[in-house]
This record gives sequence, structure tokens and C-alpha cells, in this order.
Amino acid sequence: MSPRHLRRLLAAGTGLATAAVVTGCTTQPSPEVAVRTFLLNWQAGEYAAAAQQTNGDPDEVAEALEDTHRQLDLAGLRFSLGKIQQDGDTATAAFEGQADLGIGDPVWNFDGSMNLQRGAQGWAIDWSPSVIHPELGANERIAVSYDVPDRGQILDRNDEPLVGTDAVTAFGVVPAEMRDMERGVADLAELLGEDSDPLLDRVRSAPPQEFQPLVLMRQGDVRADVERRAKEIPGVRTEKLEMRLNPRAAEAVIGQVAGTAEHNVSSRVAGTYQAGDTVGLTGLQNVFQQRLAGTATTAVVTVDAEGQETGTLHSWPGMESGSLTTTLDLRAQEAGESALAALPGRGYLVALDARTGEILAAVGNQGGTDDTGALTAEYRPGEAFSIVSATAALESGMRPADTMACENQTRVGDRTFRTPNNTGLSGLPDLTTNFTYACTTAFARMGEQVGAEALESAASRFGIGGDWRLSVPTYNGNFSPPQNQAETAAAMAGVDQVRVSPLSMAMVAGAVADGTWHAPRLVADDDAANVQGGESHELDPQAVGQVQDMMRAVVEQSATAANVGTTLPVHGQVANTQQKVRGQNTAVQWFVGYQGPLAFAVVAEVDPSIQLWEQYAVTAAGSFLQTLPAGYAESLAQDGGSAPDVADTAPQGDAAGQEQAGGTPSAPATGAEVLPE
Repeated sequence: MSPRHLRRLLAAGTGLATAAVVTGCTTQPSPEVAVRTFLLNWQAGEYAAAAQQTNGDPDEVAEALEDTHRQLDLAGLRFSLGKIQQDGDTATAAFEGQADLGIGDPVWNFDGSMNLQRGAQGWAIDWSPSVIHPELGANERIAVSYDVPDRGQILDRNDEPLVGTDAVTAFGVVPAEMRDMERGVADLAELLGEDSDPLLDRVRSAPPQEFQPLVLMRQGDVRADVERRAKEIPGVRTEKLEMRLNPRAAEAVIGQVAGTAEHNVSSRVAGTYQAGDTVGLTGLQNVFQQRLAGTATTAVVTVDAEGQETGTLHSWPGMESGSLTTTLDLRAQEAGESALAALPGRGYLVALDARTGEILAAVGNQGGTDDTGALTAEYRPGEAFSIVSATAALESGMRPADTMACENQTRVGDRTFRTPNNTGLSGLPDLTTNFTYACTTAFARMGEQVGAEALESAASRFGIGGDWRLSVPTYNGNFSPPQNQAETAAAMAGVDQVRVSPLSMAMVAGAVADGTWHAPRLVADDDAANVQGGESHELDPQAVGQVQDMMRAVVEQSATAANVGTTLPVHGQVANTQQKVRGQNTAVQWFVGYQGPLAFAVVAEVDPSIQLWEQYAVTAAGSFLQTLPAGYAESLAQDGGSAPDVADTAPQGDAAGQEQAGGTPSAPATGAEVLPE
């Protein structure tokens, strides 16, 4: 059973006498005074006083008027007196009613009329249910019916569903089967830990013979003894439902849907909440709540004593729920989850299409809708930032063959920089080799030649700290302009002045792969949903081509675990830096790279005591590429035409990989450490 047709039917009086003349009504000299007094008292909630203006049983009339307000859950009721026509000792009075059906519900404007008679005690309203509404007959009640649409699906780029269905148990009642409604509802509420008052209001208003779901619980959370004890309460039943609640993948991006008892939704959202309603609390489920949930079709109807609808007085069409297509690819998402499973600690992976900025995967290995770090975590990039700083160096006039010593430590201004394994490279390695082995000290030394302004410009063109944004929270990175040589050196090496997220570094890799920086996209079928604060722009083709060659050398020589695939070679850069993460000293390992148009960044948090034993991020990157379906990157390139290869068209300058003037590398110097003094 789907919750689509779960309804709330709200009573407005049952079994009213049509013309029970009772003495003792208030004497009124004219029909106008009688009608005006009645409507004002009804509007003010003075039901007993209003009843005195009628010839009906005072208690019965007062109860009917009060039921109208309470059971329709009215937020307000106003009346306007219309024309009165008198014919001897009888009269007919017209009026207009305005019933506010509550938060989120429409206002019902309706026309009413009532007959009056003059007797020995003056003018009195001739009581019948039609006084409440002209179309309300004997033994009928007015009700508000809600038809709630099923929640829409969130899809990946290939129309694969990203939200699975959950088995849910609905605890509810059949009002006609309850011996003591108040006692039964109170017992059920106490058993389930709920407030009985709103449940009782709903039961009172429900059709007597129709099951009314009150509390939903995931079937895995339902204890057998609780369900058994609930069914022992007269009139209580349970039914099994299927609801779309849990993400199949990309939990933090898709988000959490509240729809069952453990969410305590009524205290977390504005307005009324009923069993069967779904509310997105986080992620895309929250941002696109209205689109995914739709709105109920609301109707004011008449209902007979058996709970069957006998007519519709007014209706307001709701909005059908709709699906949401994302740029995510379930295959890439699952490959990323598999690749991160072997990490020793927390890790993240973001993959995107370098040609468009469309996010293909956003993975956190901790799972759950709270693990948003793929898009929001803040890290030092370490030597992964050399993709940006090498671009700045090349644009500033350096060449791939220019040499710079790679020592185990060096001092710039008041700071000392070291390679974490305390080794350097022999001789005078060139820029390509220093990039290939991520030499912290060499890049720190280059800062003086490159300059703070050029480095800041390059970071901006790679989108770090830009104003681009998605419909879900992101950390766009931050670049603090260096104020002296030491800060420039720290920025060049990525150990200070700069913070990034896995997403922002995947975008850096994508910019090198495509030659153009693109703002990220997450929602495929709605341009307005991708709130992009940055326009696509081309990078310097010569510099990008040279950085491409350097990133290929990294994979061939120092990060071979990521060297997978043949037709589309992998390019990348590694880093191993340290920072405090959640209050703990942590080694942060990076692999930032691309294969064809598939760009990605991998982060692994590692205990500093084991950081040098294995390149966990590199291994995870290789695992990710190998776990993808065969030919994934190739097919991605074919979907929209082959990605341009900037390296093939751009002037290359000095050839990368040539014999180094100062000797050959003696040991890799991956990562960075900076010691303030």
C-alpha cells in the first residue's frame, strides 16, 4: 500500500435534528439582529450564545458549531452578512463565510444561507445542518480531504534511482472499531512514545470505517511485543507500506528524508505533519522538497454516517510530485565507495566530467547523510597544489627544464620547510622532476621567482576561493594573499595560505584535463538549480600542456599504483601533508588527477606514524579507475565528443623527462612539512 491516498477527514457535526423547536431562545426584534448576533457569536467561538439564536436544542447546536471549528482544525473563521428577505413571519438571510483551514492549507470562501421564523418569543434561526452549509444534509458532516502524492525519485545521469524503498509499519486505528476512542488513542500514544492530543484530533475526524494511519515506524525498528500490545487495543491495526526514504548511494548529497517516528518530524518542521507525509531534512531532499514531495490536493467534502463521501463542496488542486535528475553516475559512485573501503581512516573522493564540471561521484567512506566532506571538508593541499603553483611558475617565464635544488630542508624568511621523509633529490633536478617527486623545498624556493601576485592569480583562475556554488553546501577553498617571502613559499608548497576541499581539487584536475575551468554542476535537468558564481574560462594552453606532461610523469615514475588504463593514460599529482583534523594531528594524503575527461581527487586521512609506509590515496585512485566499468573514461569522452588534448596542440617548450643536469633522483620527496620559527 502506498501512502499516496492517506487522508485526513475532519468532521463538522453528525446526526443534527433538522427542526427541533426548543423554547428558551433569545428574543430578537428583527431577522437582521438575530442573524448578526448568531454569526458574531459563532465567529467568536461563543457557541452556547450562538445556539440561543436558534430554535434548535441549545446543547446540540453549540456542539455542532464547536465541532465545525475543532474538527476542521480551523485557524480562523469570519462571516459577512448578506441580503435578508422577509415574507411575513419567515425570512431568509444570506451570508459569506471565510474559513482558514490552517497553516499551509487554503482559505475556503463559501456562500451560506439560513431560514428564520418569528414566533411568540421573536425571531429565531430555523436550525438544521444546512445552516453550517447549504449542501449539508441530515446525518452528514463536512470534512477536509487530503490526497498526498508519492514522493518523487532522485535519479542519476542514466535515470538509475538513487533512493531506495523502505519497508514501513503503519500503526493506526479504525475509529468504528474502538470501544473508547480517547482511552484507546491515549494507550497507543503511550506505547509508541507519542503525544496523544494530535492523534486523537485526527481519529475524531476520520471516516469511521477507514483505517487511519497515525505513526509510521521502519519495520526493522518495530519490536514484536510492541506490535502485539498495540493490536490488543480495540480498534488498533497495523499495515505494511513501502516508502522512499534512504539513499542507495551518495547519502550526503541525496540527503535524509523524514517520514517515520524516529525522526520526530512534528518538532522539526513548520506546520502540521501526518503519517505518510515526507520531509527532506538534508541534501537535495531538503533543497528540492516542494518538487519532490508535491502538494496535496485538498477538498472540502460532505461525508455520511458510514464515512462515505457524498459530495464535494470545493477543491484546490495540488502539485504533483516530480523526479530530480542529477549529474551523478551510480557506477562511478559505487566504484568510489569500493575504492575508499580499504583506507585506514576517513577518506573522500570526488569525480567529475572535466568538459562540463558535472559531478559524477561524491564519496565519503564514513557513510551517512552527515558525512558531507567530499564537498565541504577543509584541507591543506600540500604538493597537490603544485598543479596550480607550477602553472603560475610557467606563466611567469619558467621552463620545465629550469633547475632548482631539492634539499631535505630549506629556510625561507622565518620558516623552515622539510620533506617529510627528510630526503631530497641529488644534483639539480629540473622543474619537471621536482614536480614529479613533489619536492616541498624546491617549490618553496620557487616562490621568490614566481611572486605572490602571479600565484594568487593562478589560484583564482583554478576556482580556489571563487564564488561558484551548488544547491548543496560546499567549501570552495580559500587563498590568503601572501604578505612576505615566507608566506609566498608556504603557498607555493601548499602548506599554508591555502585551503581546499576534495571538490575544489577535482575541479583543478578537470581544468588541466580540459584546458578550461568549469564551475561544478550537480542537477542535470535544471539550470536554475546549479547556482554557478563563476563563468567557464580557458587557461593558458602552453602552460597547461606542460603541466599535463608533468602530471603524466608523476604517474609513470612516483605514483605507479594509479597507472592504469592504456588508451587514455592517467595524469596526476600526489601530496602528503599534515594538519590538525577534528583536533588530532593527521597526515593528509592526496591524489589529484584525470584520465581523459574523467577528473578526480582522492583524500586519505592517515595516522602520522604510518604515513610513509604506503601511498593510500594513490592506491585508492588506482582502485577507483580499475573498479569502474571497462572503458568508462573512453565512453565518457565519446558521449559529448572527445575531450581536447591541450598537450597535443600547445607548444611544449623544453621536453619533459630529459636527462637532468644535476644528476638523477635518489629518493622521492612526496609531501610537505613547514615549521614556523
